[in-house]
Amino acid sequence: MCGRFAITLPPDAMAQLFQARPANDLPDVPNYNVCPTDAVHVVRPGETGRDLVAMRWGFLPHWYKTPTDGPLLINARAETLAEKPAFRAACREQRCLIVASGFYEWTKASDGTRLPWYIRRRDGAPIAFGGVWQTWGKDDPVTTCAIVTTAANERLSEIHHRMPLILAAADWPLWLGEAGKGAARLMRPADEDVVEAFRVGPAVNSNRASGPELVEPLPDA
Repeated sequence: MCGRFAITLPPDAMAQLFQARPANDLPDVPNYNVCPTDAVHVVRPGETGRDLVAMRWGFLPHWYKTPTDGPLLINARAETLAEKPAFRAACREQRCLIVASGFYEWTKASDGTRLPWYIRRRDGAPIAFGGVWQTWGKDDPVTTCAIVTTAANERLSEIHHRMPLILAAADWPLWLGEAGKGAARLMRPADEDVVEAFRVGPAVNSNRASGPELVEPLPDA
């Protein structure tokens, strides 16, 4: 799964990387502790190319009467994405890329203490999570998204059994629907050499923590 992540790339650099037109209301960066319900940076197809827009992280199915009517859907399992009522329409027609610099997962010490890990691309490039999106509500609509997850690859399975879908640049057009059909074949774990993981300090255990120190490797971990 993915329950917290970081984004440090400036919006103009995101727009250039993804060849997308940036909106005027994008979230502030850097943000080293992006939490569920925060606004996140999302690339989606537009009428004349790709758009870089802000969306609420936490997908709201159309039958929710309020944002708290059911579970907070920050992740969507790849294995059931096309079947679950909440996601099946978005899976076909409203796929997106959610931009990150890295993400956090946790293991537990023998005494139950939560030990955070930071996971990023080994080559230092930004991450494009595969996602789905939907606009919820009629009177005051909110555009929401969820990160698609897969089984973890062998390297990350020692930390957590799930991982976000990480898409290579060559696969962005297919995921966004620009290169025809067949996006289902992209829903697999990233290769082992794509990502690296290292322990970071416990400050990120708080969703109120901020600052670049959150992603600094622990010297003795």
